[in-house]
Amino acid sequence: MLKWVLILLVIVIFITPFFYVQANKLIYANKVTSYLLNVQHYKKNEIKSVKGIWGIKLPSFYTVVVFENEPYVEYIYFAHNDVMQFSHNITEEGKQLGITDSDLKNIVAN
Repeated sequence: MLKWVLILLVIVIFITPFFYVQANKLIYANKVTSYLLNVQHYKKNEIKSVKGIWGIKLPSFYTVVVFENEPYVEYIYFAHNDVMQFSHNITEEGKQLGITDSDLKNIVAN
């Protein structure tokens, strides 16, 4: 009986961080999606993807947004307290197409 309790305890200890990370990625993606729809007034069809990310660097959690009208640009959002657009990244394919910072349509002036 003690053996099974210990096995269960070890499993719970190893699985808990996985669920913590997955839950936070989902929470951050949902916060940013809500912000884009309700505060920035984007329509759902204008947003290609919103993905919660767990990274090595601080902050640990952030969100990457790609808009339909800019499929070669990834916008980075933080959603720890308030949601804010932090930076952006033009993909290699976008750079090859000649997209520059001056072409960006969804950048938020802070």
